[in-house]
Amino acid sequence: MSKKDDQNGSPRDAHYAKLRRAHRDNKRARGDLPPAPARQGKRGPAGPLPVSGDEVLLYGLHTVRAAIENPERRLISLKVTQNALARLTDGLALPESLPVDIVRPREIDDILGEDAIHQGVMLKTLALPVRRLDALNDSPLLLVLDQVTDPHNVGAILRSAVAFSAGAVITTMRHSPAESGVLAKSASGALEHIPYIQITNLAKALDELHAMGFASIGLDSEGPAPLEETFAGGKVALVLGAEGKGLRQKTRETVTALARLDMPGVIKSLNVSNASAIALYAARQHLGKTSKG
Repeated sequence: MSKKDDQNGSPRDAHYAKLRRAHRDNKRARGDLPPAPARQGKRGPAGPLPVSGDEVLLYGLHTVRAAIENPERRLISLKVTQNALARLTDGLALPESLPVDIVRPREIDDILGEDAIHQGVMLKTLALPVRRLDALNDSPLLLVLDQVTDPHNVGAILRSAVAFSAGAVITTMRHSPAESGVLAKSASGALEHIPYIQITNLAKALDELHAMGFASIGLDSEGPAPLEETFAGGKVALVLGAEGKGLRQKTRETVTALARLDMPGVIKSLNVSNASAIALYAARQHLGKTSKG
């Protein structure tokens, strides 16, 4: 991925895009620019695109490309600008069964909102199939989230989980983001490469993982021992809580052990997505030693 592609969709991009639109609108108001051209033909503003409960709108070149390449995705329709189509199909053949509508960028803005960094492409698709915990028995590393609500954080966590070859990211149905365009864009394609499993009761899910042979380690700033000294066995489920609140009491009581990330610097806490990346790296180091032993 190029540096340019990696930066697409950042908050700074959205901020500057809004500033450019405001500057352009101010110049039109002063008469320095001609009025915005009216839409041609009979097509009016697109407005919200109807979606059912099991449908999602994905956007962004990298996100949409990954979804199209995922054989488990059921694709419905694609809206794309002419320029974006050329970039999207560079090395990628679109399925013949996928309806493609060539549109102007503003038509996608009308559907997603002007703050969405869609790069001229939007894919309507069904949500990914629901996965069960018992399908994860062969994976030695899982990541469990205890009510992490921010889809941008969860998207970043999904990227780290894929990078360190975790078997799944498990979270609660309540107080956590459902599959969405924002989550998928923040994950930058990672959502297509790892099961994102939402369960109703986290304590029961942890008990089920324990029965499958996993040792669950909850990350806590006041954990009794450093994370790297807490690992045991060949199957690890890392459990992280929301920023500020941390792990809920029931979760703390259910995990196999609590551990901390020791940080020698002045700052003693990390964003949950950064903490998850460090914990995943440490877990992989432990599992690598275990497999060699």
